[in-house]
Amino acid sequence: MAWDPKTYLNFGAERTRPAAELLARIALHAPARVVDLGCGPGNSTALLAARWPSADLEGVDSSPEMLEEAKRSGVKARWSEADIAKWNPGASYDVIFSNATFQWLPDHKTLLPHLMSHVAESGVFAFQVPRNFDEPCHTLIHDVVKNGPWAAKLKGVRDWWNVLEPDAYFGILENVARAVDIWETTYVQVLEGEDAVFRWMSGTGLRPFANALEGAEREAFLAEYRSRVAAAYPRRESGATLYPFRRLFCVARR
Repeated sequence: MAWDPKTYLNFGAERTRPAAELLARIALHAPARVVDLGCGPGNSTALLAARWPSADLEGVDSSPEMLEEAKRSGVKARWSEADIAKWNPGASYDVIFSNATFQWLPDHKTLLPHLMSHVAESGVFAFQVPRNFDEPCHTLIHDVVKNGPWAAKLKGVRDWWNVLEPDAYFGILENVARAVDIWETTYVQVLEGEDAVFRWMSGTGLRPFANALEGAEREAFLAEYRSRVAAAYPRRESGATLYPFRRLFCVARR
């Protein structure tokens, strides 16, 4: 799937805030090796570099477009292109960090213990994922998919529900971690500008569906979704749009 770093970073502060709050819960003073899985354009990696400037820092992503943007960010890190679902490094890390990535990957019951196995003794595995998939911004995509002339073309587009319940993540990690800290936060994001939620979704959840269509059909699909999502998240007289967004956080200590 092609990604557009500039579209993604239209709301860079809002996308980076959960990474900062996840990072704040990692109680390590000076980890030697740190990796950011699903580093995207490097916004979360920049936080890791600022927190641990002496660490050997690596950013991993499957998107060449995102990695090119990350390389231009000036963050002192090594950048690697890899499929995280198949990632198998040759050495362990003191911190494995991931901000809003695992929702794109299947089979968390297998993936997370595998990643935990690459955490060094007394190290930390920390991740954050969205858990707002029952909100209109997502459910409306599937309504538009099912009820339009593009339904057949979009039938096989990804299964978006990869994120599990908090207790499921605890169950996956409790036997491979010394301690597991899990919590959820709902951000009431204040987005500015016209079609704010549409523009947010254009950088993430809407992309697989838009990429599967072309030309006028693609534009018609996007126009229908834009109209419906604008009604679900009306813009206030002040110009702001309130966009509630629930996220799940986990810090597991080896």
